[in-house]
Amino acid sequence: MSTTAFDCKRCGHCCHGEGGIVLTGRDRQRLAEHLGLSVEDMLLRYAEHAGEKLRLRAGEDGFCVFFLQGVGCGVHPGRPDICRAWPYFRGNLVDRASWEMIQSDCPGVASAAGHEAFVQQGVDYLYDNDLVHEPGTETPRALVLTEALKRRRRS
Repeated sequence: MSTTAFDCKRCGHCCHGEGGIVLTGRDRQRLAEHLGLSVEDMLLRYAEHAGEKLRLRAGEDGFCVFFLQGVGCGVHPGRPDICRAWPYFRGNLVDRASWEMIQSDCPGVASAAGHEAFVQQGVDYLYDNDLVHEPGTETPRALVLTEALKRRRRS
């Protein structure tokens, strides 16, 4: 019997901070459709450039512009891949110390499961939900897996 390595508690900690919610092409399309806007209108209202990448803006409170206090993500069905993948980011999968650090901020990470279970469940989750990306100018680096992680995929 294995312990689930992550169970989201909808605390919103991962929704706080500027710059981390990078939008891929399919994210832009999904979010615009969810909001009933054209991609161009959605980007004008809610996104900004960060070098070569587009990212969601943060509100004055430092949270993602779509985060609703006491509720959680206001666009959950349309949320970007980077949000869908949390906490299974490459750094947390390859580095036990990073996994240990996120536990102080994310009550959904089950330390009892152990890092090995977290890694396996994370790799499976990312592949099962089409969240593994290839390197590219608009790609969130956290979603580009190392070759060693790719080999851990269960068929």
